Amino acid sequence: MTMNDSEVREILRRATDDLAVPAGLLGAVRRGGQRRAVRRRAVLAAVCVAVVALPVAGGLRLADDGGGAPAAVPLFHEPTRGDLAADDGYLRQVREAWERQLKQMGEGMRGEPHVVWAGNTPAGPAAYVAGDTTNDRSVGFVEPTADGPRVETLTRLDDSGTDGLEQAALLGSQRDVLLVLDFGQQVEFSADLRYLPDGRVERTFTPVAFQDGAAVLSVAPQRTKLTVALARTPVSRANAIHIYNTQLILTPDNQDRPASPLFRHTLPGTQQVWGGDPAAEQVSASAEALTGYLDPVGIHTHNGSPRLSVYGATPDGRRLLVETIQYDDDPTRAIALLAGKDLPFEAVASTTADWLAPLPVRLRLPDNQGIFVAAEGSALSYRVGDGQWQDAGRDAALLPAAATDVRVIGADGTTTSVPVGS
Repeated sequence: MTMNDSEVREILRRATDDLAVPAGLLGAVRRGGQRRAVRRRAVLAAVCVAVVALPVAGGLRLADDGGGAPAAVPLFHEPTRGDLAADDGYLRQVREAWERQLKQMGEGMRGEPHVVWAGNTPAGPAAYVAGDTTNDRSVGFVEPTADGPRVETLTRLDDSGTDGLEQAALLGSQRDVLLVLDFGQQVEFSADLRYLPDGRVERTFTPVAFQDGAAVLSVAPQRTKLTVALARTPVSRANAIHIYNTQLILTPDNQDRPASPLFRHTLPGTQQVWGGDPAAEQVSASAEALTGYLDPVGIHTHNGSPRLSVYGATPDGRRLLVETIQYDDDPTRAIALLAGKDLPFEAVASTTADWLAPLPVRLRLPDNQGIFVAAEGSALSYRVGDGQWQDAGRDAALLPAAATDVRVIGADGTTTSVPVGS
């Protein structure tokens, strides 16, 4: 496994909690889970995204072979596409690379593999191959390397067809070439993820122009994190497209990243308004409530920064939930959500957390409902103007809207006064 359990659970929660699931999506996820990669597999992409590919004329479709199970007829039998389709020398190298990989895996080969696509890219010649092994049918990308074509991972086909297959690959030593196969549906491409001043994410999508079975896109180097994203239309998590070899970027050297410490706190008065202890139930905001703050299709990890979940109640009797979202090494965003009785949560304010500051999170709520502050492991107090300091507990607090200063006493005894009036 390339990622620790807590990270996968958190990413799954962010991607799927309370999501409005299209009909048949669960079955698609299960089918995708049955398809195992023979060597290193993009685990994150496989568990977090379900891609449903429907037969469409002109793309790489699956068809029924008459035996009850779909067979990749176009993948296996249609002519090779791409500008190297007639290059017998390169095609021979591709087939030899495929056979070498099978031998390394202890797999046998039944018949000649079929090169579905072969073409030139700025990173060098690349290909996509489908072949019969001893017990299965498999597909895989063939990457250019200094030592010639290389097949690193095979994906076995099952009865879900192209559902869940990696449709794209990042190529080159800098991973700055994105090869996207034409599976017969419109595809949208986003080059980068940006953040608006209010902490919401922003992506710009453009249609992918396929030619002769694929599209080759030049992208920024994807060495430490993934900024690119692909999706079928309409753009959504359910329509996100798998990109092969992303695990090599998210988990370099196949090493687990450190788990993020999760700080979960319940403020005074919470249970009376919530009708129970939300911390015990580990309540989290739904993806719908966090719409705009979540990347709709991208794949991310994190750098081990803390994550925060705080439950409280506002003076006017609404439920308060504060959560943080952090992608890769990007800034951590703290989002405050409010919900009236029997109503869903709504994001009302956000800020950027600074985990190195004495007071990492300070966030003013609307409607004079107070100022949320958080400093894990610290004692907190506040004052209004030049008034007396008032105890606010430890770790996190919802201060009165009139508070002007917070005093933070850290675990080492260091005392810092932070203005919060603005």
